Amino acid sequence: MAEKKISFEKARDELSEVVSALESGELGLEDSLKLWERGEVLVKICQEWLDGAKSKIEKAKNG
Repeated sequence: MAEKKISFEKARDELSEVVSALESGELGLEDSLKLWERGEVLVKICQEWLDGAKSKIEKAKNG
């Protein structure tokens, strides 16, 4: 995983906070870029969790 010991739920919740902060339009460019980069990391973490879950489901379905 991209970051150790962070749950899907924690990554998802933090990503939601990042999106809200970016949508507020109250941040300067530098802070917005830092948050955007953090958001990209969080998206990757969430996607890895989802891919892992999908893989497990497929294995269970195919026996």
